[in-house]
Amino acid sequence: MPGPVAVAYEAGPTGFDLARVLTGAGIRCVVAAPSKINRAPRGRVKTDARDARLLARLLRVDDLAPVVVPTLEQESARDLVRLRFDNRAELMSARHRLGKLLLRHGHIYSGGRAWTGTHETWLNQITFTERGTRIAFAESRELVTHLQARRDRLDAQIADLAAVSSFAPVVTRLCCLRGIATLTGFALAVQIGDWHRFTGSSIGAFLGLTPSEHSSGGSRRLGSITKAGNTHARRLLIESAWLHKPRYVVGKVLQERMDVAPPAARERADLANRRLHHRWVKFDARGKKHTVATTAVTRELAGWCWSLATLDTPDTHDYRPTGPDNQA
Repeated sequence: MPGPVAVAYEAGPTGFDLARVLTGAGIRCVVAAPSKINRAPRGRVKTDARDARLLARLLRVDDLAPVVVPTLEQESARDLVRLRFDNRAELMSARHRLGKLLLRHGHIYSGGRAWTGTHETWLNQITFTERGTRIAFAESRELVTHLQARRDRLDAQIADLAAVSSFAPVVTRLCCLRGIATLTGFALAVQIGDWHRFTGSSIGAFLGLTPSEHSSGGSRRLGSITKAGNTHARRLLIESAWLHKPRYVVGKVLQERMDVAPPAARERADLANRRLHHRWVKFDARGKKHTVATTAVTRELAGWCWSLATLDTPDTHDYRPTGPDNQA
C-alpha cells in the first residue's frame, strides 16, 4: 500500500486554488511562507530542483511555517479591495504627473486644497499654444478623471459587498474606531480573516509592528519594527493611527457608524478612542519622534481592532494594553 502523501509549495502568485483542490481530495497541502523558510546561508546556486528538495525535507520534519489558506469569499473580497488600493496609487501618480506638467509651464495653483471643485475650475481655464503640450495636458486630465470615476465605482461596490458579506458584523464593530470607515474596516477584515487565531498581543507581531531584537547575554538591543506579515493591513492601520492624534470628539459621521453597532462595541470603541488619543498626547509632551509614536499607537490600535473583531466570542477577554505609557 502506498504511504500517505503530503504536498508543499511556496505562497506566491500562483494563489491558493491548488491547495484547495488538494485538500478537497484528502491530500495534506502546506502553503509555506517564503520568508520563514530556513535556507542555507550565502547559497550561490538556486534551482527549482534544489528548492523542491528543500521543501520536501522541511515538510518531512514539519518545519514549514504555513500560510492560512483563505476561503473563496475572502480571496474574492481581497481581490476587490486590493484593486481599490492599486487604483488609489495610480490616481495619486496620475495627479502628480499632471501637477508637474503644469509646474514646468508656470501654472501654480494657490486657491486652497487641490482636486476640489475650485481646483477643477482653475484647470478649465488653462490653455496651451503648443500642440504637444495641449495634447499631453488633455490626456493627463482624462486619465485623472477616469481613475477618479473608477475609484468612486469601486467604493460603492465595496460598500455594497461589505453590507451583505459574512464580514459585515466585524466591519460594523471596527468602524466604531476613529480612522476606520467602511473601506478600511472591510479591508482589514478580509486581509486578516480569522481574528481568533491571534491575541491582543500577538496580532502586533503578525502585522510586523513589533521591534526587531539583537540580544546576547545580558545585552538587549531593540531595533526597528520587523515589517513582517501583511503589508496591506499594516499600512491601513498606520494611516488610521494618525487620525487619533486630534482631540477626540464624536462627530456626526462617527456617531452614525456607532449607532448601528452593538452597545458593547460602542463602549469598547469609545474606550479605545480615548486611550489612543491619550497616547498621542503623552508622546507629544515627551517630544517623541513622530515615526516612533506612530508605530506605538499603531501597535496598540491593532490590539483594539482584535478586541472589537472578536467581541462576539463569549470567552474572549477584553483587550487591555500592556506596559506603561512611556514605552514605545
